[in-house]
Amino acid sequence: MDIDAIMGETMTRTVNIPTKSAIYVWGYNHSGQTGRGGKEQHLRIPKQLSPELFGCPAGANSRWLDIACGREHTAAVASDGSLFTWGANEFGQLGDGTEKGRKHPKKVKQLQTEFVKSVSCGAHCTAAIAEPRENDGTISTSRLWIWGQNQGSNLPRLFWGAFPPNTIIRQVSCGAAHVVALSEEGLLQAWGYNEYGQLGRGVTSEGLQGARMINAYAKFLDEAPELVKITQVSCGEYHTAAVSEKGEVYTWGLGNMGQLGHSSLQSADKELLPRRVVALDSICIKDVACGGVHTCALTSKGALYAWGGGQVGQLGLGPQTGFFSCNPNDSFFRNIPALVVPTDVQLVACGHSHTLIRLRDGRINGWGYNSYGQAANQKSIYAWYPSPVDWCVGEVRKLAAGGGHSAVLADACSLKELCEFRLADSVTLSNAAQIEDVASRTGADSLARLCERLREHYVHGGDFDDQDGIGNIKN
Repeated sequence: MDIDAIMGETMTRTVNIPTKSAIYVWGYNHSGQTGRGGKEQHLRIPKQLSPELFGCPAGANSRWLDIACGREHTAAVASDGSLFTWGANEFGQLGDGTEKGRKHPKKVKQLQTEFVKSVSCGAHCTAAIAEPRENDGTISTSRLWIWGQNQGSNLPRLFWGAFPPNTIIRQVSCGAAHVVALSEEGLLQAWGYNEYGQLGRGVTSEGLQGARMINAYAKFLDEAPELVKITQVSCGEYHTAAVSEKGEVYTWGLGNMGQLGHSSLQSADKELLPRRVVALDSICIKDVACGGVHTCALTSKGALYAWGGGQVGQLGLGPQTGFFSCNPNDSFFRNIPALVVPTDVQLVACGHSHTLIRLRDGRINGWGYNSYGQAANQKSIYAWYPSPVDWCVGEVRKLAAGGGHSAVLADACSLKELCEFRLADSVTLSNAAQIEDVASRTGADSLARLCERLREHYVHGGDFDDQDGIGNIKN
């Protein structure tokens, strides 16, 4: 194959290489959350979503800043600050003022006057942090917008809650029925349902609760709770986890499957106040991610710990062999953190029942429930151990995991990566072997693995459908 013919003028560029990125989405597709219009099949070996789906002309230099997955919807932020959503919409989580689902990405018009910086998806709601495009310096540079189930609108609405107006919002995370927002000063506010104490108020409550600050963190059970500065937060289905500026992890809410990481709970199956995970003492945590009933923590040195429910493999510790226990051989659920990957982990994301990581070498691994291929290449229903997802081309910058689907943002920041992107766009079953040969000879390992997986899929009964121009794989 003549690589110059494929690449055209791109190969002649030696300076001013543009940066390009791509969105990959795969897994469960019942509501179109993978962005494939009219395609009901679940995608185990996806190609990137075409720029044309987002209104970009063919060959345009598209860039992406953030991506998030809800239970059955997806949201992505473009480099121009535009927010796109697609998938299920029965609670208005797409932010278009309707409750009608969409299988193609569409820009959220209500936020066109805002430059969106980041997005978070809950089960049936969405939240975004954005800056006004026109700002005279008197408006916060990071404001919170919310919509969907329990958020009061099916269109984005500006929300301060318990924070003073113009507070700079650092992060927001959405659970199944609650939301937590983090300010630049390290303060948390939470709102939504609180039947399991997931709002961290020291009590449970019935019905929808308004926003309140979280101002008590139990560092030690025999001492009075105190205020702690938080740097990162994550909501699970009915529990919450946060990282302090000192690298400590605090968890609260439902703990019936060990997802809080405490060897015992203070209120039956719940923890009503944020409580420090003492099993991680002396370990500096930089990031935490919550799934449905499991939690993962990433250390500053790249080690990954997991705890909580492991009945479908989402802990990455092997097949179910026991019940409630601290024994490393019992992985039905774990009520204290267990080391899963000792080194080289750079990113982690938890879906409802699966987990994804990016390693230092750029490769993605996943584990957990895998019926739709959301966690691993293998076709088994459960991926019990970290397993490769080898099809992604480019440098992975963001990971996202939802109810049964997964997504990544991958960047091309060099001429070599741009070449790989262009070749990946042109892969079909008829030329996969030739492109794999080119990729192998030029050291494009990710592209070679993509071609190999495609050919293996075809040999085992899959076929390639390119009717919509984006190279879907039928299963």
